[in-house]
Amino acid sequence: MANIFRVFGPNSAVTLRPRLACEILPEGIVAARQQGSAEEGALTTFAPLPAGAVAAALHAPNLIDRQTVVAAMRKALDELESRDRQLTLVVPDAAVRVLLLDFDTLPPKAADVLPVIRFRLRKLVPFEVESASISYQVVNTGETALVRVLVAVMPHDVLAEYEAVVREAGYEPGAVLSSSLAAVAAVASDEPALIVNRNGNTVTTAISLPGDLLLHRTLELPATDSEAMSELQRTVSVAMAYFEDTLHIRPQSLFYAGPGGAAAFEPMLGDVQLPIQDLVAMPLTGISSAVPKGLLSGVVGALAN
Repeated sequence: MANIFRVFGPNSAVTLRPRLACEILPEGIVAARQQGSAEEGALTTFAPLPAGAVAAALHAPNLIDRQTVVAAMRKALDELESRDRQLTLVVPDAAVRVLLLDFDTLPPKAADVLPVIRFRLRKLVPFEVESASISYQVVNTGETALVRVLVAVMPHDVLAEYEAVVREAGYEPGAVLSSSLAAVAAVASDEPALIVNRNGNTVTTAISLPGDLLLHRTLELPATDSEAMSELQRTVSVAMAYFEDTLHIRPQSLFYAGPGGAAAFEPMLGDVQLPIQDLVAMPLTGISSAVPKGLLSGVVGALAN
């Protein structure tokens, strides 16, 4: 992972991400290739995985059926017939810890920033940070004098596991993003956006503005359907309240990424009264197999440059 990752285009000076992307999901591998300009959209393909092949966590192993994951990734990517071998890899939220940290100041030299962030993380993450891969981006500070930094930290052995399957499939991981950070990059709105991403056994709520991220909260869902639905409703209600309290306006809609798309998610919200729309509209141009509804946000965000 590079020390600075580009989620918000106007605020980053790093080079463009690869024109090839894939996301590892419990449902399967989603791959996409940018054809030309962003207006042309992307070619997409999907290779399903059997239940239990991926079990994302902050410890290895995450890829329980490793050879099946490699074969599915190779199939999905090879069908795109890309001459590029380098790609952006989107990994499950459960494998990455994402935090928004506020600092009074940061060192003026970029080389001195990472040790400051690493020192703060020692008390915030449940694993060894000295060997972990840390990516960060300074985002807008708004009216506050504090410097807000978006940080993604991933245990070294977990990152190495995901990068290894990409190489075994015949490609090279040029960048790595968590599912929800990639999804945030897919938001095509200049207005504040409330986002919910169901990713495996987790749900992430986020609030984005152009060049800023006000909220990023990932929770593990309970095992039973009834408890998971209650947790989803509570999590969305909390995010809506935070949106209103912080921005002093009510969200106009909720952008959803996850299995089944907005149509499947809306009945789960119960009494939560808010229009639901897919974060990424379906379909994009497919190759051989259609991507299941709701699973395109990660690769679309990964290709957003």
